[in-house]
Amino acid sequence: MGGVPDGFERLWTPHRLAYVEGERPDDGPKACPLCRKAEEGDRESLVVHRGEHCYVVLNLYPYNPGHLMVCPYRHIAWYTECTDAERDEMSALTQQAMRVLTRVSGPQGYNIGMNQGSVGGAGISGHLHQHVVPRWEGDTNFLPIIAQTKAVPQLLDDTWRRVSDAWREDD
Repeated sequence: MGGVPDGFERLWTPHRLAYVEGERPDDGPKACPLCRKAEEGDRESLVVHRGEHCYVVLNLYPYNPGHLMVCPYRHIAWYTECTDAERDEMSALTQQAMRVLTRVSGPQGYNIGMNQGSVGGAGISGHLHQHVVPRWEGDTNFLPIIAQTKAVPQLLDDTWRRVSDAWREDD
């Protein structure tokens, strides 16, 4: 019944509607959000560090606070397309991301990986990116399984500020 309290709390996330409805920005660099982020200002695009060949950005749809992605500037889809310099910098930035996140928020573990192609689970399959997801004991609960909802206890702007400040200290 509309308007009758049912005892459930609601977590409204209207910014995720385009993703839920299946829009996939894989129509080349002009439509790619990861290419656009590389061209925008750091704070509005959530970029925490810029390297020579790759940059590090907060995931707009994080699994946990501090969920980072290491992305080459070039619009390439496959790890096999990386130059040696891109591959090496992705690796080094992944290590640095772990050091920074450990200092900022003390996770007890990490998930690190790449989903290759839409069949492999890549949300943005046209632009290669490596996930760095901090994990804590007890950070899983029933919401993702039952309600397909993830409760993230920190605002993206707060996370961006903390991680980008710590990254500058780590350089």
